[in-house]
Amino acid sequence: MTLAIESNIEWTWSTWNPVTGCSPVSAGCDHCYARRMARRLQAMGQPRYKNGFQVTLHPDALKLPLTWRKPRLVFVNSMSDVFHQNVPTAFINQIFATMRRAGHHQFQILTKRSARLSRFRPEVGWPKNVWMGVTVERSDYIFRIDHLRRTGARTKFLSLEPLLGPLPDLDLTGIDWVILGGESGPQARPMPQTWVIDLKDQCLAAGVPFFFKQWGGRNRKKAGRMLLGQTWEQMPEAAGALRGQQRLAL
Repeated sequence: MTLAIESNIEWTWSTWNPVTGCSPVSAGCDHCYARRMARRLQAMGQPRYKNGFQVTLHPDALKLPLTWRKPRLVFVNSMSDVFHQNVPTAFINQIFATMRRAGHHQFQILTKRSARLSRFRPEVGWPKNVWMGVTVERSDYIFRIDHLRRTGARTKFLSLEPLLGPLPDLDLTGIDWVILGGESGPQARPMPQTWVIDLKDQCLAAGVPFFFKQWGGRNRKKAGRMLLGQTWEQMPEAAGALRGQQRLAL
């Protein structure tokens, strides 16, 4: 596996991993897919994962997006967390510098470590092409949304995945996008339909694009991603602009 691949994640196009490895920080980490994948890759002898799921920096991957001519939607560190405490601030600034230089792409960053995020001030400022998101898997992590609001990110989003509890009366002020999904894998915890419908209705009422990724479960493909007879794949305005750039690049 390379550090930049076409992605099967429904809400992005590619992944870029200048950092791999992470550690548990909250309830959503209990059955982490990235941890399982990293251990498999280590067992297969993949050199990038010789340290398994320990946080590992890959400086040689920092400039990779600059080599991609066609505009892409890129999930940054799908196998880690940019704001993990073991990732030096200087290295995070190098990631941000690359994203600023690669202005023809749109980059998506997702973190559970929102306290560090709220304190972070990139040396290059907040590039307009960086979408910043936080995971909120349960009501006791809603504080992360306030941390997200303190950033200078132009596009702010929430990942309610794996959704582990209801989130009634969610304050979506300043939020540009919501992704929702159930947990998948052999130990997946259930996600009642009522939680999903309530959050979908909250997003529609607030005018926030809503993306339903999956029901999850032991067999996520079998469970599918239909909600009330349709798929929900709404995206922020920035995604539409990227599509236009792609057409011009052809």
